[in-house]
Amino acid sequence: MLGRIHSTDSFGTVDGPGIRFVVFMQGCVMRCRYCHNRDTWALNEGGQMVTVDELMKKILSVRHFLTGGITVSGGQPSLQPEFVTELFRACRKEGIHTCLDTNGYVKGISPAMADLVDATDLHLLDIKHMDNDMHQKLTFVKNDRVLSFARYLQEQNKPTWVRYVVVEGYTTKEEYAEQLADFVAPMKNVEKVELLPYHSLGKHKWDIMKDEYELTDVKPPSEELMKRLQNIFLERGINAIY
Repeated sequence: MLGRIHSTDSFGTVDGPGIRFVVFMQGCVMRCRYCHNRDTWALNEGGQMVTVDELMKKILSVRHFLTGGITVSGGQPSLQPEFVTELFRACRKEGIHTCLDTNGYVKGISPAMADLVDATDLHLLDIKHMDNDMHQKLTFVKNDRVLSFARYLQEQNKPTWVRYVVVEGYTTKEEYAEQLADFVAPMKNVEKVELLPYHSLGKHKWDIMKDEYELTDVKPPSEELMKRLQNIFLERGINAIY
């Protein structure tokens, strides 16, 4: 089976626990204003076509460095569920931990998507915004599919880390963090919430794509703000880090 990937990183340290081999899939539906992988958006073009066997050779060649496992990110991995499932099953046969870094924008739980969830040891789920209008302003799509996918992970009791990017003008209000905390609080499968301070390190990719990066003047959130948001989750008994 062939999959369209953008690139790989054999020494990832921010995409799940430990040192991980990271596969960035090509193609995404969301158009997040702060996206640091702008060059992965195009569907059915760009990137490179590879087989699972080709990826496994790369993974196994650096396996002795991998204290964590493999993470498939994007782009949007859920657009190619059959390929990612085959890759994860091959990794499991080698005893390699599997992690899916996803924005959760899934159109229902198809048999292929259910197989992918089953083959995944840990889900990193980005919840961009609980307010639907703000979610559309930030990503240009609604959040209903994302929240439905989060509930499905809860039903399946799949280990999950929720990620929330803190960016001025979009997600810094405490009421927004409270909405997310209230949503996550009953989910026993959520091991922690990662509060990710906004950064503009991916701006150069927007420049390469000849696209306008609208958040040029936005500054990273202050330590004080990050601490206040963290406390909102801690007060509800949720493990939250930044």
